Amino acid sequence: MILTAFLVLIFAPIGVSAASYFLSDRASANWYAADRSSAGVLPQASGHADALVRIYAARTVRWRGIVAVHSWIVFKDKGASRYSRYDYTAWGEPIRVNGFIADGRWFGQVPDEVFRADGEQAAQLIPKIRAAIESYKYRNLGDYRAWPGPNSNTFVAAIIDAVPEMQAVLPPTAIGKDFPYDGEWFGWTPSGTGLRATLGGYFGVTVGWLEGVELNVLGAVLGVDIRRPAIKIPGIGRIGMSAMPA
Repeated sequence: MILTAFLVLIFAPIGVSAASYFLSDRASANWYAADRSSAGVLPQASGHADALVRIYAARTVRWRGIVAVHSWIVFKDKGASRYSRYDYTAWGEPIRVNGFIADGRWFGQVPDEVFRADGEQAAQLIPKIRAAIESYKYRNLGDYRAWPGPNSNTFVAAIIDAVPEMQAVLPPTAIGKDFPYDGEWFGWTPSGTGLRATLGGYFGVTVGWLEGVELNVLGAVLGVDIRRPAIKIPGIGRIGMSAMPA
């Protein structure tokens, strides 16, 4: 009975997400030609003098978008006239710099904001973010693996881990975030507010004040957030309060 309920909690939401995908235009669209223009969620860099940091996530390409998002990080130094965007991708050099518009749609999908910092807070974070990117372990051709990682979400999770002041939490659909990018299968959560254990990213448990309680089963996350009440279910993601304060 318990096993049946558990399997329903894992697979039923994925079925709902799959139905939504196949009933939408995403299933038949030419993903390569999909819209990657600005979603208009960032101010014009040239007219925004302050430093800025953002993390975005959007449903990933083709059928993989049923269960997963792609995440990336954007920042701009004070007075800079353009943004710097960093993605971790399966093609070309894994760490892709300004390969896409900073707030561009991810192959047609409008990004959700996962983290934001502006002004002096952003200015203090940027040097640490740069250092985390430069020291990222999986930066060579062939390192990328869509599942269980290291992928785009592993990359962003590692940056969050290296800069715990960000206090950021990736969405439960960020498959790959639980891959052991530091080589450790047990340790602190990326926010530094709890503990996590992972078996190579395939299975794991996370308990943290910011992350809540999460069970990772083959990348699918089932969990609950008590701090900002919400449930986390595979395929659909977070239901309840936003992880980000208004």
